[in-house]
Amino acid sequence: MQSRVATCFLLTSLLASGAIIDRIAIVVGATQGSRRSIIKDSDIDRDIRFTSFLNGQALVINDDARKKAASRLIDQIFIRREIESGDYPVASLQQTDQQLDRLEKQKFKTHAAFLDALRRYGLTELDLRLYFQWQLTILRFIDVRFKPAVMVTNEEIEKYYRDHAEALRRQNPGKSSLDDLRAQIQEILAGEKVNQTFFAWLDEQRKNSKIRFHEESLS
Repeated sequence: MQSRVATCFLLTSLLASGAIIDRIAIVVGATQGSRRSIIKDSDIDRDIRFTSFLNGQALVINDDARKKAASRLIDQIFIRREIESGDYPVASLQQTDQQLDRLEKQKFKTHAAFLDALRRYGLTELDLRLYFQWQLTILRFIDVRFKPAVMVTNEEIEKYYRDHAEALRRQNPGKSSLDDLRAQIQEILAGEKVNQTFFAWLDEQRKNSKIRFHEESLS
């Protein structure tokens, strides 16, 4: 009884002082061994803020948004493990800053407007910088890990050209022949195959991992 009273007093003191208790929302087991990774409520909240900011959407934190964010974060756990175990390269801060500069110039008239938008979403410039670095690292991982195994045949290129010739001509004035557009079509088809392979890999990781949701609304 004395221990229970002490625990209640501690919780009351934390709440009274304004401290926030960050709950564990999801626990993801490893595909091998006993390693586990956790996703906290604050991770989900932060992901929603980043996604809303980058998409230019109103910040809405509800069950649907939390569920989508949770799914993204589960995928990122598998990606992070693969990057660490395979010693894949991490995007440099210089590359990150170049992307941030491009974003700022495209979407905001001034640096002050950029910072003001970040504040409205509850983010800082450092938050966004680290987030961008991680996203660029993921893109590089996908390219290095899955693209070498992708092959695009001449038959696939020719079929894509026949099926999308009109749209391709509109998008590429002055380039109407298959030879003119071959490299572009090959890149499009390769990208589609890389995505298919990548998402199939993620599905396999989920099947082989134990995922425990501490909040029913996230499953």
